[in-house]
Amino acid sequence: MDRLEAMSLFVAAVEAGSLSAAGRRFGIPLATVSRKVSDLERHLKTRLLNRSTRRLTLTDAGQAYLAACRRILDEVGEAERSAAGEYSVPTGELIISAPIVFGRLHVLPVVTAFLAAYPEVAVRLTLADRITQLVEEHIDLAVRIGDLPDSSLVAIRVGSIRRVVCASPAYLAAHGTPQSPWDLAGHSCITFENLSTPAAWTFVAGKSELAVPVSSRLRVNTAEAAIDAAVAGVGVTKVLSYQIAAEMRSGTLCPILQEFELQPWPVSLVHAGQGLLPVKLRAFLDFAAPRLKERLTQAMW
Repeated sequence: MDRLEAMSLFVAAVEAGSLSAAGRRFGIPLATVSRKVSDLERHLKTRLLNRSTRRLTLTDAGQAYLAACRRILDEVGEAERSAAGEYSVPTGELIISAPIVFGRLHVLPVVTAFLAAYPEVAVRLTLADRITQLVEEHIDLAVRIGDLPDSSLVAIRVGSIRRVVCASPAYLAAHGTPQSPWDLAGHSCITFENLSTPAAWTFVAGKSELAVPVSSRLRVNTAEAAIDAAVAGVGVTKVLSYQIAAEMRSGTLCPILQEFELQPWPVSLVHAGQGLLPVKLRAFLDFAAPRLKERLTQAMW
């Protein structure tokens, strides 16, 4: 039995959700995948998978063995990349994930500059407003906005972003500038669900957080739409500082209630950090971290 192949098929079956999907990934028949996984179970003298017509589930032994297989296969992959020279010259594909707007505005310009500096590296940049799973989705590096939970991942902080309430000078001239969060009850607000609930915005007063009800004169589903509406004078909106850096510099939007802002969110570069890092990843970290720090400093206006 080729134990490494059997491990790879076992991991692929769990990640893909079925033996047939693992077979398609490797280009081998379902019967072969089933036999090799069964051979692996016989070799271990334990059941790894509970099979049904609808889905696969891991046994307790399978759960522990899955983690060990991933670690072993990663170490084998590192050894092969080292032998192929990937640890001496930055080469190969680098997979990066980032939030959609932040990725477009700040990560993509850094990636394009990195590609120009390292012609032997290719980058697959995935922009998504969700928490990606680095190991399960085979992602080398993720850009995360917000406080990070305790985990085995390695995080490099590159800056922070504020949650800002703002409005156009014309709107404030016509309706007055709110002096406290409770003043928002008398104002038209532009809300969207990604940052906070449309019904209430959270602020800080002293050491306490306040959930302040707001009236949604306009409700949209993207920050860009909310910003455009605020610039047009529709009302007050709450967005992230980097999203309105250009409007703040041009004076088309003005920040308000700054003394009541929540603590800034950290922005971090996160990777699995297991074993020796490939040169392509170390090169990107060294290249991207100072550039993102500079961009975020400028975006804090």
